Amino acid sequence: MTAAATALALAANGGNAATQTASPASAPGSPTPAALPSGTPSPFASLTGAAGSAGLGDEYFPSAGNGGYDALHYDVALAYRKDRSITAASVMTARATQDLGSFSLDYRGPKVSGVLVNGRPAAFARKGQELVITPDRPLVDGRTFTAEVRYAGRPQSRSSSELGSYGWIPTRDGVVTVSQPDGTPSWLPVNDHPLDKATYTFRITVPEGLRAIANGRPAEPPARRGRSATHVWQVTSPMASYLAMIAVGRFEVRQARAGGVQVITAVDPRYARHAAKLERDTIAATTWLTGLLGHYPFPTAGGVIDDPQLHYALETQERPVYAGFAPAMNFVVHETAHQWFGNSVSLKRWPDIWLNEGLATYAEWLWQEHRGKGKNTAQKIFNRYYRQPGNSVIFRPPPGRPGARELFGYSVYIRGAMTVHALRQRIGDQAFFRVLRAWAELYRHGNAQTNDLISLAERESGKQLDRLFTVWLYQKGKPKSW
Repeated sequence: MTAAATALALAANGGNAATQTASPASAPGSPTPAALPSGTPSPFASLTGAAGSAGLGDEYFPSAGNGGYDALHYDVALAYRKDRSITAASVMTARATQDLGSFSLDYRGPKVSGVLVNGRPAAFARKGQELVITPDRPLVDGRTFTAEVRYAGRPQSRSSSELGSYGWIPTRDGVVTVSQPDGTPSWLPVNDHPLDKATYTFRITVPEGLRAIANGRPAEPPARRGRSATHVWQVTSPMASYLAMIAVGRFEVRQARAGGVQVITAVDPRYARHAAKLERDTIAATTWLTGLLGHYPFPTAGGVIDDPQLHYALETQERPVYAGFAPAMNFVVHETAHQWFGNSVSLKRWPDIWLNEGLATYAEWLWQEHRGKGKNTAQKIFNRYYRQPGNSVIFRPPPGRPGARELFGYSVYIRGAMTVHALRQRIGDQAFFRVLRAWAELYRHGNAQTNDLISLAERESGKQLDRLFTVWLYQKGKPKSW
């Protein structure tokens, strides 16, 4: 995410809780899981299963995510209507990691009409942010299963004083989703924690005259039927649920390439004059960062400019969203850097958010260094920030432990980037750039935490670095000695 913190960087550069059982009606475009053939002996006759945990115990979002299974793929069929309502069916394919009598999905969206597990009607209940599902027979540890949820209505945005509006965001002519950290359940039932990444298929049906954009690449040409069209997008690399993005509206869509990477951009008509620049800047950022960090981790790159006046950007996988503004190059570099730092290498726990934002902000500094040819180096940017007083918001709270309310505070970005520069100073450029590339490669499409970065940096440099990271990430006040 990029918001006020990046602006500061620029300044430095000069439902119902009742249990139900239902047999849902069919939803267009939604695959129906196959049930066991009639007469097949049940393997569950003597099996009982426990409930999967509701929440993974994350320090900042303890209810986020769910235990007992590993989500593998979501197939989402969603029809958007002119009255701004939706009808949707989402099929999650998952693998049980224990015997399950029931399990949960994170969901705050419109009314659920029914749930199928392995093609059979299942009981379900809405309990806070949890959709608790009880199959008619327990699920066996190690076996793959499907869970289909059908729902309809008008999703609602989430908002907070710290994060503003996020999740399902209405636009002038449609909708766009920007869901960090926990907005996706406002429109899609998911296992909502970065630890459980999955692939996705989006089948989005929209009225005539509108287009549907999503993560990934178009799987096939839009299928037109009457006065609507269905757009299919395929995400083939694992993706954290908060990065899932759909955008419905009138867009100018452009396609190009950055080396071997397909670049797809979509721009709302209000920002049409910026369409060519967004494409050029995305190509330039993708090409330069690939040279710096190694292999681009996804099949496509791109970006979306849409009209809601949120005035922040989000690194939605393969296709960042710029909400209410045409981005300057530093924004494009930041969000493109997130494709390596945050999207491919994802967090294990939200308190480590500095790993995403500090590294992406430092990529901005490296871009300034690259473009400035010595006039505006990362060292000069670091020095300008370091001259600020110890009570400045760039130093507090410590970025390694910012708290849920300051998850996207200035210090996470700026002091996080200063931590990265302090590491570069300590170990030297040769080891430092090895660390960046090794980080992106070792944890590609996986998850990591701060201790993993410390261990990698110590291994690559041969230096003891625990004090440096302790001072910069966890000690209160302005770092003095490290």
